[in-house]
Amino acid sequence: MFSVDKWKNGEKWTNWAGNMIAYPSEMYLPRSIEDVVNVVNHARDTKKTIRVTGAAHSFSAVAMPEHIALSLHNMRGLVAVDSKKQEATLWAGTYLYEIGPLLAKHGFALMNMGDIQEQTIAGAVSTGTHGTGVTLGSLSSTVTTWGFVDGTGIYREHLRGADDLSEAIHVSLGMLGVLVKVTIKVMPLYSLHYVGTRETLANGLAIFSEDIRQHRHVEWFYFPNSETIQVKRMNAVAPVYQTEWSKRVETLKLQIVENGAFFAMSELCKWKPSLSGAMSRLAAANVVEGEKVGISYEIYPSPRSVKFQESEYAIPLTQFEACMEEIHKTFKKGHLNVHFPLECRTTAGEAGYLSPTQGQESAFIAFHMYKGMSEEPYFKWVHTMMQKYQGRPHWGKQSHLTAEHVHELYPDIEKFLEIRAQYDPNGVFFTGYLKKIFVL
Repeated sequence: MFSVDKWKNGEKWTNWAGNMIAYPSEMYLPRSIEDVVNVVNHARDTKKTIRVTGAAHSFSAVAMPEHIALSLHNMRGLVAVDSKKQEATLWAGTYLYEIGPLLAKHGFALMNMGDIQEQTIAGAVSTGTHGTGVTLGSLSSTVTTWGFVDGTGIYREHLRGADDLSEAIHVSLGMLGVLVKVTIKVMPLYSLHYVGTRETLANGLAIFSEDIRQHRHVEWFYFPNSETIQVKRMNAVAPVYQTEWSKRVETLKLQIVENGAFFAMSELCKWKPSLSGAMSRLAAANVVEGEKVGISYEIYPSPRSVKFQESEYAIPLTQFEACMEEIHKTFKKGHLNVHFPLECRTTAGEAGYLSPTQGQESAFIAFHMYKGMSEEPYFKWVHTMMQKYQGRPHWGKQSHLTAEHVHELYPDIEKFLEIRAQYDPNGVFFTGYLKKIFVL
């Protein structure tokens, strides 16, 4: 979680996982659009770059500042709700965990959520943060209006349409400007009926295509070196509030089983990586099964106190079964010391020049490695394998992307770069890392 004290007092900037470290020369906490304009003008005049660091939850260097670090921590909250249009306008620094309760007071809810809710809404829509559900898009797809300060210091509001700017800013990695306000589509408040089960991979693959269309949300956790998956199925129901007692019980379960016990297993694997397969099978055998109903923002996200590194790829949905079979076959050979389960989700295809879905229904597969263990051999294998399945990395996760890969995977990349140059002609938001992966 973002700490103002650490931001003000520390010279060092790190992301949540601790794998990205920077020493920005200037750090700002603006309170208004005018403040943001002043910082952008200062950066342009002094030829410095700006990164809006959000909650620093990206595993890649996408939010890592070179010169100026800017946080929207003081620009948070609900600006307005349009009940007729079912839209809500938020300051872009609002954290995802704040949005559910804010909208609920007006009888509304987010259409979909990621499984972590520590990010800011600006960071989430700029990187294409997503949940699961084959009929549902990313948080980026819910935006109807973007309010941003471009690289020339001009504040602009853009209504989504069938135009190049909408396609470019849909997922922009903050390269067009500082996103300060967003208007998003919302829906009437609802609860989720959650059912968690332990199943075999073979059974999961056999019913996968049908399963993901029978339920609003389906999420898998595949345990390496085992035949087991945990399946989480969720469907929308009329609003039902959990009791405070049931919330405490659920929190205790997560703290003791999913975080506490898993932390102990992870420490063992860090000490002796060859134990990874056994620990994965032990975790698989102790999957918590259960059923619960509660307001969507209380049911969907999960707290993550065990730190890790992550790489995630989107592949065409039609490739999912074949890809999982190859993954399973590789793990059975025993060459990879991995105990963290793989997270598998689905999304609808959506527009956007930099959308990893490129308009296709997609499966996202996330690969994790416990912090302190070497992730490089694992993630290198992931990257090589994913090229066979037309895999596109999540922009906020670790990858081995090069500019050559980006230009191969994104057919409209030149259009995006032209628009980027139009709204940021002096490269205020174009850091060395971004140049490395976008400029041939």
